[in-house]
Amino acid sequence: MTTYVYPVYITYDPDGTECDYLVYIPDMDGYTQGHDLAECIKMARDYIGNYIISVNEIPKPDSVNYKANSNTIKTYVDVNYDLFKLKLNNEPVKKTLTIPFWLNKLGVKANINFSQTLTEALKEKLGV
Repeated sequence: MTTYVYPVYITYDPDGTECDYLVYIPDMDGYTQGHDLAECIKMARDYIGNYIISVNEIPKPDSVNYKANSNTIKTYVDVNYDLFKLKLNNEPVKKTLTIPFWLNKLGVKANINFSQTLTEALKEKLGV
């Protein structure tokens, strides 16, 4: 899988707006925001992935000359581009599987959505 890494600059900016952090991605000259640092990283990753898809080219990480101010954190965000593209296709795929009879009975009685449960379990198991 192809992974790209880009520098991002996160600035704490509690100006009364909904989000307290502003994220600048100089290699795309783009901005996003987040409520906390974890959300900033997630939003930057999403911005970068969508940017690459929209322009259909991979920008070279080359923002070494960007000057950040004193309340800005410089960090790096990785984007697994192949996985990012795969996640955009949410088309359902029919799978046949086998579970124990008793587990099926309990699941049906509890009104469990088996497809949703399997999807959530696979995401957790695969770390995506």
